[in-house]
Amino acid sequence: MDAAIDFRSDTVTRPSLGMRKAMADAPVGDDVYGDDPTVNRLESKAAELLGQEAGLFVTSGTQGNLLAILTHCQRGEEYIAGTKAHAYLEEGGGGAVLASVQPQPIENRADGTLDLESVRAAIKPDDFHLAITRLLCLENTFFGTPLPMEYLAEAKILATEHKLQFHLDGARVFNAAVRCGITPRTIGGMFDSVSACLSKGLGAPIGSVLTGSNEFIQRARRWRKMLGGGTRQVGILAAAGLYALEHNIERLSQDHEHAMLLADGLAKVEELEIQKTAQRTNMVFVSMSESKLQDLAEFMHGRGILVTADENPVRLVTHLDIDQTGIQNTVEAFKDYFRKAA
Repeated sequence: MDAAIDFRSDTVTRPSLGMRKAMADAPVGDDVYGDDPTVNRLESKAAELLGQEAGLFVTSGTQGNLLAILTHCQRGEEYIAGTKAHAYLEEGGGGAVLASVQPQPIENRADGTLDLESVRAAIKPDDFHLAITRLLCLENTFFGTPLPMEYLAEAKILATEHKLQFHLDGARVFNAAVRCGITPRTIGGMFDSVSACLSKGLGAPIGSVLTGSNEFIQRARRWRKMLGGGTRQVGILAAAGLYALEHNIERLSQDHEHAMLLADGLAKVEELEIQKTAQRTNMVFVSMSESKLQDLAEFMHGRGILVTADENPVRLVTHLDIDQTGIQNTVEAFKDYFRKAA
């Protein structure tokens, strides 16, 4: 069988030949000593793109978010995040367990935003019975939808007014910037820190970059070492991230176009309901009857298509390893599945 058409996530991308060559040819040094030139170039490049002073190469977005919480907050303080935010819901409780920082969840609205009056009400008064609210975290994109720029500006005003640090889980911040037709620094520059993934739509095999002020990154580097994140000749991996930043940002628009094609094609399948969004990036969410859901993954696997279909809605994620032919084949496979099930 040819390589599967894999919609499970944009984390499944494989390094291109150009990326592999960049990795093989990368000059390296000992990053713990700060003398790996490829890591240094990656960190500087990411910081520049995101409107920050400095960067830190980390193994994952989870590590980047944890380092941000550790660096911005002291033990016994508090960070605010959405109930469906990755930094609260899907990172093993690291903020609470490893940083000893209390999460204060706020219900996400449908577009991923947090009601700012609810955020304001959740900020603790100066009372020694209560944790000190120190940090506000947002996520962009949120389930594939960019957060509105005007909302980010309002959230920034609130954070400044209440002397909160302002962190962005920017796992797909480059998707957000490309979809909105703005530079990444237009988004990133609004925050005190940003964690941006290299291993999703940008196609690197590993890694994220945490960016912020020089002082912030210096302190985050100490926490990274404590967590076992000090690495040696890691320029081999950083080269993949650098290649991704230099070659794969603008091409994210292709993934967005493919997601639109997929959504439009699946919308013609009567048994499917497509989640609508004003600004679709690389995700399509589809719902169907529970009875039709249970055999979907097995059927698609037989057609060389990988999906996660444990519950509604089913998330389909486009990325650089899925082309227009793959989209067309997938739409036809969905049609065939419901013909079979009829």
